[in-house]
Amino acid sequence: MGGIPLRGELGERARDILAGRAEPVPARDAATVVLLRETPPRGVEVYLLRRTASMAFAAGACVFPGGSVDPRDADHALAWAGPPPAEWARVFRTAEGTARGLVCAAVRETFEESGVLLAGLSEREVVADTTGDDWEVDRLALIDRSLSFADFLARRSLVLRADLLRPWGHWITPEAEPRRFDTRFFVAALPRGQRTRDVGGEADQVIWVRPADALDRAGRGLIRLMPPTYRTIREISLHPTVADVLATEREIVSYMPDIAEVDGEMRIVLDDDYGPGVG
Repeated sequence: MGGIPLRGELGERARDILAGRAEPVPARDAATVVLLRETPPRGVEVYLLRRTASMAFAAGACVFPGGSVDPRDADHALAWAGPPPAEWARVFRTAEGTARGLVCAAVRETFEESGVLLAGLSEREVVADTTGDDWEVDRLALIDRSLSFADFLARRSLVLRADLLRPWGHWITPEAEPRRFDTRFFVAALPRGQRTRDVGGEADQVIWVRPADALDRAGRGLIRLMPPTYRTIREISLHPTVADVLATEREIVSYMPDIAEVDGEMRIVLDDDYGPGVG
């Protein structure tokens, strides 16, 4: 049995949880978005950020844009195009209010961490360019929470384009971790005319990379991928085009890696061999 070793205080916490001496921290609702583009002759590429070494969670790992739901994300009516919150709730098997917050968080976090905005002036439009100074002011205000996502959209008369998102997965952080997230994964194509940019903050490097190349780099220890990121990239690598990825019908199954004691060592147990560079 393989998995990821849990050493020091984390290992002791895992042992206490298994023995019933400690309770797991509640997992916070979160959303992450796999941004996709197609670049001939390279084909499908995914957007990854490398989290800074100072981050409390997943330090140094390459991840997709994402983060926790802000309670204000859906605090009043938004102009909304695409599947309604009730449909997202059905897909993700959650409450309608939670689903609404997840979709809003997915769009907000993508803008905060990549500069890409899945919104437009109408239900048929997408913002063509978000690189101006006024957009940057708003992006920074969203990050420091001085501006709510709902107010941001309303002030610019923008419609949230939920129809540009597709559901992909659902991962819950293992119970031993002191920071836990109940994360729904979405996929979305980079809108025509928009481009990602190095926006700094939680990331010290951003890259567009072919899924196969990302898996190869992880296997050679050149980058670090968390198990959900690795699994998602591997799944996307099976599709030759962005259109194929977006057309995939997914049954969303919740997955939370277990913790177990293996040969005297506490580990996060994975259900298959992820190889080097994962953890």
